[in-house]
Parts: sequence; structure tokens; C-alpha cells
Amino acid sequence: MWKSYLLIIALAASIVSCNTNAQTGAGLGTIAGAIAGQAIGHDTEATLIGAAIGGMLGYGIGNEMDKADQANVSQAYETIPDRQTSHWVNPNTGNEFSVTPSRTYKEDNGRNCREAVILATIDGKAEKITQTACRDAQGNWHTK
Repeated sequence: MWKSYLLIIALAASIVSCNTNAQTGAGLGTIAGAIAGQAIGHDTEATLIGAAIGGMLGYGIGNEMDKADQANVSQAYETIPDRQTSHWVNPNTGNEFSVTPSRTYKEDNGRNCREAVILATIDGKAEKITQTACRDAQGNWHTK
């Protein structure tokens, strides 16, 4: 069973290490889905199903976010207080996004980080991911 977890984590990490929004979303979704699948089903099959579903949902959100949407997410991390929401509609795609930072904290290494819930409505389908981003030395936000 632990081999399955390690495989899922390794695959998700390799996906997250890529540079596209879709791949990052897929990696984060895979991890979240695997955790949810294990919590619900308590077995390897449920974990793998959760990982697959989470990966697809995360890919969908990341794939639909263009540079303007990413800029809005970064702006939300930068300016929106915890438990308040930033909402926008992409004028080119019609996709809707909401970002609600839920927790702000400092890592042991001194980096500022924020957790946020991102709700996206893409082609009429609502999707939700939880994301953590930390500020780099240049002041830019990067997802973990």
C-alpha cells in the first residue's frame, strides 16, 4: 500500500515540477484526490481513483487559467485579507474564478506563505482546489 502512495506522490511531484498551469493543477489535484480517496475508502483502489479524479479536476482548472487569471490569483495572495474573496470573470473565456485566502503564515525559513481556496466555473462546471503559495526572494508568489 505504501508503494502506491509513494508512486502517486512521485508522479504528482514530477507533474508539479513542470512549468504549465495545467500540469501544476494536475499535480496538486492528484495529491488532494489521493488524500481524499484514502480518507473515504481506506484502501489502495480508493486512493488511486481519488488521485485520478483529483488530477483531472486540477488539470482542468490549471489549463483554463491564462496569464491574466494567474495575475489575479497573485494579486489576491498579495492584497486580499484572510477569509475575504476576490472574484473575477475572464472576458476572453467567460470562465469565473474566486480566490479566498484562508491562512497566512511564515515558514521556518522565513518565507511568507498563504493557503487559499480557488473556485472556478469553467464551461458551466464548478471546480474547487485548495492551494498554498509562498513568496520568493523577489516578492513573487509560487505554488507549493
